Amino acid sequence: MQLTLASYNIHKAVGLDRRRDPDRILAVLNEIGADVVALQEADRRYGRRMSVLPLEAIHHAGYRAVPLSMKPDSLGWHGNALLVRRDIELLEAVPVPLPVLEPRGAIRADLAVDGQRLRVVGMHLDLSGLRRRHQVRSVIDHALACAEPAPTIMMGDMNEWAVKGGCFREFDGAWTVLAPGRSFPSRRPVAALDRIIVSRGCQVVRCGVHHSALAARGSDHLPVFACIELPKN
Repeated sequence: MQLTLASYNIHKAVGLDRRRDPDRILAVLNEIGADVVALQEADRRYGRRMSVLPLEAIHHAGYRAVPLSMKPDSLGWHGNALLVRRDIELLEAVPVPLPVLEPRGAIRADLAVDGQRLRVVGMHLDLSGLRRRHQVRSVIDHALACAEPAPTIMMGDMNEWAVKGGCFREFDGAWTVLAPGRSFPSRRPVAALDRIIVSRGCQVVRCGVHHSALAARGSDHLPVFACIELPKN
């Protein structure tokens, strides 16, 4: 069983041309064709924290948004959102508590794919190195404390410039930290800030950075993706 997962910091849908263009973001997602997408900066920062992607447009793109928001006009939690293909069943979805100084967050959804439970966590971590490590520890502890065991995939904008150190030290041998490639800044990427982490048993078929003409303009980050083969029940 293979799934493609992607993570994309969409910068509130404001591209390098300084235009807010939700259709462009959705076109980039269509290029990737992922089954599950973790978005960061999916809501406006102030006021009603409105989603920058209309729900109807998300539906027309073949996805549904995992319901996580505590605000009626928002898409996710502290800008984090999860989109899943409409044929994937949602079992559970909750915000993940993080120690924060900045408006950061993480979210977790348990999905059923062909009858198998899959746990997905999307996150956007702090600029502070020490705070990032505490946040990663909190996410790991949350995932391990879930009542039902499941293959787990974490992804998001880690804000970690280190290649192997930093907050990635919190992941032990039960996890594989993927480095799909340099994703920031989008026009000339120099840093691999966007990462995907998989639990033991998940086989990585391929991973990479999606670099297209649209993606190079759509946000200050490029999306990253991984094709994962899930372990058999």
